[in-house]
Amino acid sequence: MVARIYRPAKTAMQSGKAKTTSWLLEFEPEMPRKVEPLMGYTSSGDMKSQIRLFFDTREEAVAYAEKNGIAYRLEEPKETKRRKLSYSDNFKYDRQQPWTH
Repeated sequence: MVARIYRPAKTAMQSGKAKTTSWLLEFEPEMPRKVEPLMGYTSSGDMKSQIRLFFDTREEAVAYAEKNGIAYRLEEPKETKRRKLSYSDNFKYDRQQPWTH
C-alpha cells in the first residue's frame, strides 16, 4: 500500500491555474484492472484506488501519511517557464527572423 503525493497539473482544457495549488494523496493500484468481455466495462477489486485526499500544503499531506503509517512517494512539481511574448514584436524593424506568410 504505497501512496503517491503530488500536485496535479492543469488539464488541457484549462488556460489558468485553477485546481493546481492543492496537493493530492492517492494510492497506487495493487492489482491490475480487468475488462469484462461482454460489455467492455473496466473493473477492479482494488478499493483504495477510489481514495483521493486533497491537502492545502505538501507538509500537511506528508504529516497525514506519516501519522497513519502510510508509505508514500513524494513527487515534486515541475515549474513552468514562460517566455514573455509581445504581439508587436512580430512587426519590429530589426527582427531576427524574416517574417513570412
